[in-house]
Order: sequence, then structure tokens, then C-alpha cells
Amino acid sequence: MIRKLTVLWLLACAPAAQSAEILSIQVDSDEGVYTMTSEVWFEVPVAQIYKVYRYWDYAPDFSSAIVEARDMEPDGSGRPQFYIRNKGCVLFFCKSFERQGYIESLPMSEVRAFANPDTSDFIFSNESWRFLPRDGGTIVTYDLVMKPKFWVPPGIGPYLIKRKLKNNGGDAVNRIEKIAQGLAGE
Repeated sequence: MIRKLTVLWLLACAPAAQSAEILSIQVDSDEGVYTMTSEVWFEVPVAQIYKVYRYWDYAPDFSSAIVEARDMEPDGSGRPQFYIRNKGCVLFFCKSFERQGYIESLPMSEVRAFANPDTSDFIFSNESWRFLPRDGGTIVTYDLVMKPKFWVPPGIGPYLIKRKLKNNGGDAVNRIEKIAQGLAGE
């Protein structure tokens, strides 16, 4: 809780200038399966940016779509678990959906998250973040493949979901960078 309050305070006091840069983003859909790949450069070292992505407690601080997120106790195999509840609206269609699953990670190199279809609103939702030091900062490559269990309006639904995924990225990466900058002393 103290860590979260410190991060929120740092976000409020941080200067407005941002260095995070979205280098590329691609969002596609095919027969109800959505994929996204992006590459972002952050002006922070790998160790700091890795913490932001590895610990789910930070997620509501950088994503307006995430209303609740937390790390959970490891499963029977010892894998760390996560829980996320999102809420989003596309036109007049609003939906709250949950993902719960396990995490695999290679410290300072990669984080992978796999939603459990039995406890999630997705048939599958698999994400990965890869971290590479570059030019005094970090390149984060993100890959997502997901298929929701919930109904998406045909025709316009896939277009609007793809647009929302693309358009909300800029603000989120700036917030991620601010959080990571605040972790410099930890």
C-alpha cells in the first residue's frame, strides 16, 4: 500500500515532459481472435521498467481500462498468479471483464501472462513483454493474442476494439514511464 501511495504521489508531482515513444503498433482481428504487437522505447533502465510490468499492482495506475489488478499467491506449481478486472465501452456497449491466470518471467528479460479460461472472460488471452536495453533506455516489445468469451458486435465491434487498443497506448506509456522513473531508488 505504501508503494502504491508513493507511486501515486510521484505521478502527481512529476514534470509533464515525457520521453516514452511508441515505435510501432499493429492490431489485427480474424474470426474473433485479436492480436496486437507494439514496440515502445522508454527513457529508463530495464530494471525499473521491468518492475512496472512484472507487478500487476501498478496496472490501474497506468491504464484507464483497468479498474482492479493485483498479484496473487502462486499456484500449486509455484507459478505467480495475477488478477485483472477491466471495464470498457465501445459506443453504447459497455462491458466489465476479468482475467486471472499465471505468470512466467525471466528477470529483466521477459514477462509472459496466460489467462486461465476457467476463471477468465476469455477463451484465451496470452501476453508477453520483452525488455531490451537500448540508447540509455529500454525497448519493450509487447505481444497479445486473445479471444473473448463475450459477444462482440460484428462488423463495427472489431474495428472499434482495434481503434481503442491503438488510441489508448500513448497516455499509458507516458504513465508507465513516470511510474518507472519513480522506482529509481528501489
